[in-house]
Amino acid sequence: MPSPFPGMNPYLEHPELWPEVHHLLIGLLAETLNPQLLPTYRAAIEKRVYELSGEEAVLIGIPDVTVERFRPTTPTKVTATETTNGIAVASPLLSPVTVMLPMPLEMREGYLEIREVATQAVITVIELLSPTNKRPGKGWETYQAKRQAVLASKTHLVEIDLLRGGMIMPLSGLVPPSDYRILVSRSSQRPRADLYLFNLEDAVPTFALPLVAEANQPSIDLYSLLNQAYDRAGYAVAINYTIDPVPPLAAEKSVWLDSLLCRQGLR
Repeated sequence: MPSPFPGMNPYLEHPELWPEVHHLLIGLLAETLNPQLLPTYRAAIEKRVYELSGEEAVLIGIPDVTVERFRPTTPTKVTATETTNGIAVASPLLSPVTVMLPMPLEMREGYLEIREVATQAVITVIELLSPTNKRPGKGWETYQAKRQAVLASKTHLVEIDLLRGGMIMPLSGLVPPSDYRILVSRSSQRPRADLYLFNLEDAVPTFALPLVAEANQPSIDLYSLLNQAYDRAGYAVAINYTIDPVPPLAAEKSVWLDSLLCRQGLR
């Protein structure tokens, strides 16, 4: 069963679903591109590994809009008791307070490298952003270092942002707001790049994969891949469309979403 949305499905952004969606899309991209690239090029799945600790590790899986600092509650009133020497001693609290421990957490993020088979040179990097890439901290710092290294090289960069939450990747100049973005940066055209902006109500743009100048550039139909991931993972039965997506939508988009889902009998 296909996704009920004409473009990006906002329910796939839920922090409990997104790691699986990310994994499926990276695999589907490689699976779809390789028949068009071989034998000259090959799409290889790579992993970026880094460690989070402290509050960053605690916040994994928590959407940005629901993150709140710990607010101590008013303790239960206790009754003082008299000791034999006449000093009043407070009775201990009977109910414990739940706390979070700063456990270290290893993060693994998949991305694609399009390599020339003969030389193993990396021609293009395809990045699908994760929530940790868009939140201040180690994930942001690690990704920005990688992004700058690619932009300073002769490697093309494709950066796919299908997450409404978090910070937007650095760009020069004024850029119109949008829910989602696809950046295609060809090394020969830098600092200029192609930025595809689209919203929840829009179709997901199809774009060409940059390779060397004389090569045929395959088209990436991201909407088709999203529908394949949706079908393979059985999200039609896993998602409850009677509740609102996470992160929440603005009021006008919530009205549009409600109308769309009602027409399809999902609300």
